[in-house]
Amino acid sequence: MPSKPIPGSSGAILTELPSAYVPHAATGLLHLPRFIAKCKYVKAHGALPPSYAKNYKRGMDRFLSLHLGIEPAAVEKIVFESATDTEIDAKLVALFPADCRVAQWNREYVQKGMTPSGRDFLREALTAMGCADRVDQIVSVVDLIEFDEGRIE
Repeated sequence: MPSKPIPGSSGAILTELPSAYVPHAATGLLHLPRFIAKCKYVKAHGALPPSYAKNYKRGMDRFLSLHLGIEPAAVEKIVFESATDTEIDAKLVALFPADCRVAQWNREYVQKGMTPSGRDFLREALTAMGCADRVDQIVSVVDLIEFDEGRIE
């Protein structure tokens, strides 16, 4: 039987965050729903758990922002100042470039961690989670997120 993460090995888990594979309805961008959800969590609770705070507006949030040519803080500001999801989406669409190069971003996103150094990172992370046996099944950073949050068995 394949291993599962040691409970708490990666810190607190926010199961309310959307899957990393769910595209944003208004743009089609992967990861954007997660970034928005993290901003909403900070708005409601003041901060993310340390396991998520370390990459908030960094990591994938920053990679997506760099792809779009914006600052991560701009997304956070829109979420903090908006009352509804419709308002958030309208403001984000206005902020983003006319061509978000969605296919390019989505392809790069799902392949994060597939380089030799990325594979080393995944191996280390899976080992720390007590799941070194899963290194051939968890092949990207996005898969690691899904696995850690319980969406990959």
